[in-house]
Amino acid sequence: MSEVLFSSESVTSGHPDKLCDAISDAIVDACLAIDNNARVAVETCVKGKEDIGLIVLAGEVSLNGDVPDYEAIARKAGANIGYTSHAIGMDATNPKFCEVQVHITTQSANIAQGVNKDGLDQGAGDQGMMFGYACEETEAYEGLKGRYFPLAAALSQRLSRRLTAVREQGILPWARPDGKSQVTVQYDDEGEIEKVHTVVIAIQHDDELKNQFGGSEADELAYVEQQVREHVVEHSIPSELLAEGYKLVVNGTGRFADPGGPYADAGLTGRKIIVDTYGGMGRHGGGAFSGKDPSKVDRSAAYASRWAAKHVVAAGLASRCEIQLAYVIGVAEPVSVRVETFGTSSLSEYEVAARVKKVFDFRPGAIARDLSLQAPIYSITAAGGHFGREPTGAGEFPWEVIDESRIQALQQSE
Repeated sequence: MSEVLFSSESVTSGHPDKLCDAISDAIVDACLAIDNNARVAVETCVKGKEDIGLIVLAGEVSLNGDVPDYEAIARKAGANIGYTSHAIGMDATNPKFCEVQVHITTQSANIAQGVNKDGLDQGAGDQGMMFGYACEETEAYEGLKGRYFPLAAALSQRLSRRLTAVREQGILPWARPDGKSQVTVQYDDEGEIEKVHTVVIAIQHDDELKNQFGGSEADELAYVEQQVREHVVEHSIPSELLAEGYKLVVNGTGRFADPGGPYADAGLTGRKIIVDTYGGMGRHGGGAFSGKDPSKVDRSAAYASRWAAKHVVAAGLASRCEIQLAYVIGVAEPVSVRVETFGTSSLSEYEVAARVKKVFDFRPGAIARDLSLQAPIYSITAAGGHFGREPTGAGEFPWEVIDESRIQALQQSE
């Protein structure tokens, strides 16, 4: 039989699109910290040029309180990621080298009249469809148990977070914020995971690094590859998945030197929706998450459908589960709730769907209540994936928390 392969990618916090997501989510958190009923829909665009970088903020915000300093938030978010030098792609801290344009207005009254209702009567912030997905692929590996997540996506996200960590911790002092990862997993002909087949890493680095090797770019690349293999790949991926050997490709063009980031590639909020979710293993409704408050079902219903799908798999009702929700703008109840178990459940999909609808309330107000979504918990989601992450003591990633009472309710036939 021929190899059965599946690949997923992720990007670091310094990727230009993720820089935009971080700025947009920092604005969401700042607004929710002022008013937990704030309505926020903010997009960010970044571009570095030879003389000056540019951050453009555009969107709509309505809140009860003083408007936050959007420019200061944007500059701080960029600096926190590591963009503090024009030489590497952007200096978000310095108005001389980075201009911030703010084009943020208030929410449309026509939208607000359908969405700004009290409590559980709150209408959906938009029409659309959202998907949640869970599976058992991560459950055989230490450090990944309890994630109920596609393996290729889990590993690529882990690598992108590690690329950030080795830079911030000084393990790879020549590394820069911009980077990408990609993992290809090999399956047998029965769909069981065999090993990691290929790992691809792109990592921006100091342009002067080659001088340590007499100006040799070939020696520079060999060094970068060795360091990435040791400190990133083999640190992050369970050893049993690499034991049979794997292919590693680092900086496939030969170099990824300064300036990178927004100088090399413009960034936009919401352009990495597959990176944010399931790495292509599960479907996606098309709506981005970052820059949106929880009244926007693009965000909150995607979280809720993931939460429900994870419970279905954790409850043992199926080894794979995908849940689709659909909404009408201004209406609380979803138009449809569809459950797909891909033939992995002993129950009919009708029965699984009936149990899901009994146990979970998918009205936007109920989702926000059950998951405490009106808190400023979104900045951490901007890079490294929204799903398959460890919940934190600060209330972040609540849609990843397993509720044992809901597990028991799903397992009951009546």
